[in-house]
Amino acid sequence: MLAFWFKIPLWQRVIAALILGVILGLWWGPDAEQIKWIGDFFIKSIKMLVVPLIFFSLVSGVAAIGDLRKLGRVGGRAMILFIITGQIAAWLGLFLGTIFKPGSGLAKDAINKGETPVPNETTAVDMILSIIPESPVQVMADARVLPLIVFALLVGIGILMAKEDGKPLIKIFDSGAIVMQKITMIVMELTPFGVFALMAWVAGTLGVDALQALGKLVFLNYLGCLLIIGIIYSAMLKFIGKVPVIDFFRGIIDAIAVSYSTASSNATLPVTLRCAQRNLGVSKSVSSFVISLGATINMNGTAMYLGLATLFGAQIFGVELSWGQYGLIAILSTLGAIGAAGIPGAGLIMMALVFGAVGVPLETIAFVAGVDRIMDMMRTTTNVSGDAAVAVTVASMTGELDKEELISADDV
Repeated sequence: MLAFWFKIPLWQRVIAALILGVILGLWWGPDAEQIKWIGDFFIKSIKMLVVPLIFFSLVSGVAAIGDLRKLGRVGGRAMILFIITGQIAAWLGLFLGTIFKPGSGLAKDAINKGETPVPNETTAVDMILSIIPESPVQVMADARVLPLIVFALLVGIGILMAKEDGKPLIKIFDSGAIVMQKITMIVMELTPFGVFALMAWVAGTLGVDALQALGKLVFLNYLGCLLIIGIIYSAMLKFIGKVPVIDFFRGIIDAIAVSYSTASSNATLPVTLRCAQRNLGVSKSVSSFVISLGATINMNGTAMYLGLATLFGAQIFGVELSWGQYGLIAILSTLGAIGAAGIPGAGLIMMALVFGAVGVPLETIAFVAGVDRIMDMMRTTTNVSGDAAVAVTVASMTGELDKEELISADDV
């Protein structure tokens, strides 16, 4: 029986678990929450890997690049792609909100509102200072990913600057990265069970009725994300990366399934790294650097949604917005997406930043909170797909991509 189970490719087991979980949740209803602990166990198991995996992989990846100038080329290309795709995504959300007007004529009394969150008092200066870790050990204990990335990058750069004296450390971090990848392979076998439980809980808790009042917003959220994945990422891969698009998506199907069920970029990070290195042919140095960085700052699905949700709130409360405010929303949506943590519901937190700047009432957040999880799942899938797409594109541009491995990858 076990032999038969492991003969089935992992992605097929995950997709089957996802479908069965939805069916069970719709049949069982809210009581499906009784098995949510299985999904929580899976998420905790995979989150356990995030901090050591980022630290070892990023330091090892930077050291493997071997040249500070090459590191600048890789990082520069990645950042340009992150910013451009983020801006396109934000404007796409504004376009969809303007054309389809999801908040116009909405019967507000038909929506069960949640609590209106307290505005985020964090200033831009505070955000900048927060990326510098006062204590690397404390940052690791708190699982604060962005300052951890900064520290790991500095360690990797220090190793490159040390040249011969830094080589003993390279072996240690290389070994650590390999060990963490092996542990990831073990934890990944829990994926079908975690996905099954999480999807049953989501389907059972939300059901079909909860989506009716906000159906247009949910639909536009999914449409926007699919357009980002199907057009923006595909065009980037085909015309800049010059790689086969179908083979790319086949190679990241495990990461897509995990990201959709967990709604967490950070929780999916080990899976995305594994797919990029083993299925997509991206070198260890580029994948470790770009994907670890992207999991924190490349949130195109969130940027699109922040733009869409701002117009949704403006239409509900009758707030007129100028073209100048549209531009401000696009910029703040991109910055807010960068500042959003890679955890479920992070987009709700960043809404206060965007809404407050253009005069949209924060009560809008309470309207969407009830169905945010179902939308967050698709946004996270978009974010994770974008991390992998940028990694493949940058690897292709810098000669760090094994295209034969990308084309031949079936499942691992």
